[in-house]
Amino acid sequence: MTAIFGPFRALSFSVLYPQLRRMTEAGLIDASVADASRRSRIVYEITAKGKKRFETLAETVSPDTWEDEGFEIRFAFFGPTSTKNRVRILEGRHRRLKEKAEILRGELEKSPVGIDKYLEEWRRHSLESAQREIDWLEDMIKTERK
Repeated sequence: MTAIFGPFRALSFSVLYPQLRRMTEAGLIDASVADASRRSRIVYEITAKGKKRFETLAETVSPDTWEDEGFEIRFAFFGPTSTKNRVRILEGRHRRLKEKAEILRGELEKSPVGIDKYLEEWRRHSLESAQREIDWLEDMIKTERK
């Protein structure tokens, strides 16, 4: 998880293990105990039913797939997603960020003189970040359409 999302996206055990239990009970994954030295560990493996569910999820596109959290997760698993749906997700994310950039631009333009300089810098930073991602998305969309 750290390799995909970075060190600031911690996944707590209180979220992880109940979800793994639900997935096991639903037949989406199998759990087995592997005895590696002194401490045994549980190894999870996706089942055929789990693969089918994953494929269904990879092909589902909805507005949450281009919001911040949804997009990051979907992008981490873009490989098994069809080209058509990758383009739809990228275009949705692109639209969402264009809206966000417009809001930020408007806030910066109408900021009163003497506004908190840190708030203004944060808005400017957010706008620059959004614009960089917009540019990147435009390149990704062009590549996917080829």
